[in-house]
Amino acid sequence: MQQPITPPAGRRLLAVSDLHTGMADNVAIAESLRPTTDEDWLIVAGDVAERFDDVERTLKLLARNFPKVIWSPGNHELWTPTGDPVELRGEARYAHLVELCRSLGITTPEDPWPVWEGEGGPVAVAPLFTLYDYSFRTPTAATKAESLAQAHEAGIVCTDEYLLHPEPHRGIDDWCRARVAATEARLAAHDPELPLVLVNHWPLDRRPTDVLTYPEFAQWCGTELTAGWHTRFNVAAVVYGHLHIPRTTWYEGVRFEEVSIGYPREWRRRGHPKGLLRQILPYSAA
Repeated sequence: MQQPITPPAGRRLLAVSDLHTGMADNVAIAESLRPTTDEDWLIVAGDVAERFDDVERTLKLLARNFPKVIWSPGNHELWTPTGDPVELRGEARYAHLVELCRSLGITTPEDPWPVWEGEGGPVAVAPLFTLYDYSFRTPTAATKAESLAQAHEAGIVCTDEYLLHPEPHRGIDDWCRARVAATEARLAAHDPELPLVLVNHWPLDRRPTDVLTYPEFAQWCGTELTAGWHTRFNVAAVVYGHLHIPRTTWYEGVRFEEVSIGYPREWRRRGHPKGLLRQILPYSAA
């Protein structure tokens, strides 16, 4: 297992997710995020906001405050909310988000992976976009249909079912499989001598979902197709969000960092036990 080091006063690789700045109380949090050096990089692991204008406003703010921003989409950016002037759906909405990020100098999953050279590096920071395919099914469900039926019966249904559209794919699971295949090929082609920090909104391993209060929700949290990526490839750390359970866990000696801010009702109750910005590198157990 990687040994903790005392962080130097130099550059840092920082991360945050689930800012949800469509909620007024979270806007002040986004506005407070600042680097401590002019070389700090910021990872944004999805769920910036829901409406396109809120996403744009927040990403502009972060790109202005940090010298380098790396973004991976969450499900909320991909929603097409009622009343949003940007009515694009599915892949077209994602492409529009990528175009926005590129106009701001923000790295996306469609761009070359930047190499962070600070202490603990060099590492390639790889923003991914894999979605989910309902394979994190409920314990007693043998199929996607059974798992979804159990979720509906329990009243635990993700809003994605109404606002996240898969066009031109038949379903989110088809879109997920296409994204996973393309991402896996890119990871396989990466120089194995250069470690990776993998960034994905959804956890790449099912085990982080074991602590969910409502296990029915896990089926919207990832795919079994990405299990083992953290050991198959040369991975220094995995950064994710989505669960709104900020914590550090280790699997097979690889560090997983859930870096979400979450909704006001959540952070008011639990505070920000890991801080607003998580330091990914240099690693410090403190």
